[in-house]
Amino acid sequence: MRECLDVLLLAVLQGIAEFLPISSSGHLVLAQNLLGLNMPGVRLEVVLHLGTMISIMAYYRKPLWALACGILLGSRSSWTLLGHIVISAVPAAFFYFLCHDKVDAFYEDPRAVGGFLIFTGIVLLALRWMRCGEGPVTGARALLTGIAQALALMPGVSRSGITLTAGLFRDFKRSDAARFSFLLGIPLISVAGLKGLSDLIQSDPSGAEITRIVAGMTASAITGFAAIRFLLRYLQHSSTKVFVVYRILASAVLIGLVLSGFRS
Repeated sequence: MRECLDVLLLAVLQGIAEFLPISSSGHLVLAQNLLGLNMPGVRLEVVLHLGTMISIMAYYRKPLWALACGILLGSRSSWTLLGHIVISAVPAAFFYFLCHDKVDAFYEDPRAVGGFLIFTGIVLLALRWMRCGEGPVTGARALLTGIAQALALMPGVSRSGITLTAGLFRDFKRSDAARFSFLLGIPLISVAGLKGLSDLIQSDPSGAEITRIVAGMTASAITGFAAIRFLLRYLQHSSTKVFVVYRILASAVLIGLVLSGFRS
């Protein structure tokens, strides 16, 4: 029963934090280290990303269907958008291939998580002084957003926050920046989730573990869908200041606990 509750709590946390600019990976690390939550199975936190991928595809089902149809019909604009999504995925894949050992080590260090939480908070703070222009998505802008997404491999760096900031820095429309931020996450989240799922299958999970995994994916998908809807509406009339304050407070609490010798 305790393990089932742990999975559901982490799944809800994943669904909310994946799309709000507060970092899902950082919060999963914090939850496990500070609350003493147990993670049954192998890399379950990665598999929960499949739930958030489902939420992206559900929310953007019409644009994704139009994209698929356009690709099959040879639409130039559809192939261009697909190219931009692929371009944006390359930096993260290349970065993880070269530095995956160091990246994985950061997930075991709460101090690193706290530091990256502050880093993304500073980036989001800079967003408040940026103007949203009317420029379209281009290859160069997609590449820059992809480089920003590569930074989100670090625990505590918000993928949605850092890519949204990069998009606005390159003068995307606010709506285009948000939409592209979510769409470009599909390849990265899919690969991470499928890898985690493969690891789980190889570990020969029990029936109870499979049930918990399915429940966790469902919970993260539902909460992720709600988080996307909330963030898009929130960005229409509000700034990211509240998320900056939250991240700084969260990192201060974490670093304070580490320095005081806290152990979960």
